[in-house]
Amino acid sequence: MTASNMNWLVAAKDGCVITVKVTPRAAKSEIIGAEAEWLRVRVKAPPVDGKANAALIAFFADLFNLPKKNVSVVAGQTARLKRVRVDGITADAVTRFIST
Repeated sequence: MTASNMNWLVAAKDGCVITVKVTPRAAKSEIIGAEAEWLRVRVKAPPVDGKANAALIAFFADLFNLPKKNVSVVAGQTARLKRVRVDGITADAVTRFIST
């Protein structure tokens, strides 16, 4: 995946913002692919009472070896399409984690 078709990843001050399309109630939490506009992620949690958002935050924190406080859902709290802010990691580092 080249940088020109990764509109889902934007560098930001002290981190980056990732646009994610979330599928809740999956067998396991995982990244299932990337499209031009979003990263597709499955989470085990159901989409009730913020559980899917919490699972997404925990997933990214674990994936990037960051504390949960460095990951937050900044848009789309009740939608499948979300914008997730990740502090303490560069956009280049995110692409390396995602591609491995």
